[in-house]
Amino acid sequence: MGRFTYQESVGVEIEDRALAHLQVVILDKLRRNESFAFTWREDASLGDGRTTVWLSSASSLVFKYHGSRVPQLSGAWLEALATIANGTAGLHLVPEPDPQAPAGA
Repeated sequence: MGRFTYQESVGVEIEDRALAHLQVVILDKLRRNESFAFTWREDASLGDGRTTVWLSSASSLVFKYHGSRVPQLSGAWLEALATIANGTAGLHLVPEPDPQAPAGA
């Protein structure tokens, strides 16, 4: 499990491969100076709530990976996350799309 940390105080554990996809989408938006919300569900041990942070180019972010190998990225998953990040609710993690499913399904 990797870890995403915001402003050195708020963070969440996320599986390395999912974190790699989130990192690409987040950094792509920040590189274009686009601010947006990022929401995640908290673990049941922490109350099973959710946390939302506002990401901007001024945000202090850390993407810490457990493993040393760079995961293989899925174009379909990156596209799905980017589409969500551009919506009014902001970015949140969704499951990886089935590579066998037809486009748009």
